[in-house]
Amino acid sequence: MASLYIKDPATAEHAARLAEQLGISKTDVVRRGLAALETQLSPEERRRTFRDRMAKWRAANPLPPPTGLKADKAFYDWLSGEEDV
Repeated sequence: MASLYIKDPATAEHAARLAEQLGISKTDVVRRGLAALETQLSPEERRRTFRDRMAKWRAANPLPPPTGLKADKAFYDWLSGEEDV
């Protein structure tokens, strides 16, 4: 079984408080919260595939144009820890 670790202390505390108030586990709090969020999605948002979402994101955030410069292999080798170049 996978563990759920909430890295943000304030969010983890919030989940713990809510779990105690409701008498359920923090995992159940998260499960119910995700289910509630999912019901708020429009039918179009529910049907969108990951590919469609990524295409929309890429259209909104295009890559910069190519510079035409060659990559400096020695520099990238150095970045990856290959110091003997």
